Amino acid sequence: MPDFTLWDIFRNLLMAARWTVALSLVAFIGGSVVGLALLVLRLSGGPLVGRLVGAYVQLFQGTPLLMQLFLLYFGMAMLGVNTSAWIAACVALTLYASAYLTEIWRGCVAAIPRGQWEASASLALSFGQQFRHIILPQALRLAVAPTVGFLVQVVKGTALASVIGFVELTKAGGMIANVTYEPMLVYSCVALMYFALCFPISLYARVLERKLQ
Repeated sequence: MPDFTLWDIFRNLLMAARWTVALSLVAFIGGSVVGLALLVLRLSGGPLVGRLVGAYVQLFQGTPLLMQLFLLYFGMAMLGVNTSAWIAACVALTLYASAYLTEIWRGCVAAIPRGQWEASASLALSFGQQFRHIILPQALRLAVAPTVGFLVQVVKGTALASVIGFVELTKAGGMIANVTYEPMLVYSCVALMYFALCFPISLYARVLERKLQ
């Protein structure tokens, strides 16, 4: 590797890591917004809406994220809709995250004793008031730790965006390894960077869980 120093490799990987962080944040924030909307629909929309939201969750949980990326990116192209790898990755990961967050938060709401709903209903509160003032604050305490922990899965899931040509950390590592002929060194650096991103989040989730308990 005469023309590339370790610093050259690390610097280029660090620049690509910015896109990994950006994609993770877009997917997590977008997934949170969509997931919260789906949760409210599931709780308040009646049996039919609840089954439709459940089918949505099962669809995205029961199929590989890699396949979702392929279908969205290449499928849209076959339909004549040109989309960039960035847009396709953002949409696919947002839908993926929303399905999991909806289920995580549904479990947290279900953990709230039914008596809380009944007590708030006896005060003539609407569903929105019950959910916002009574149920949500209690469910939020249960949801914080698993929600933060799920962010680790989102960060690692961004690596699959490399298959559609989006240049994030994994894709950049492959490109650098092809140029430097040092795959062990390059992918070791990639692994360390993913660890540096994910370990603090995992640690923070455990700290939150202990505090909330």
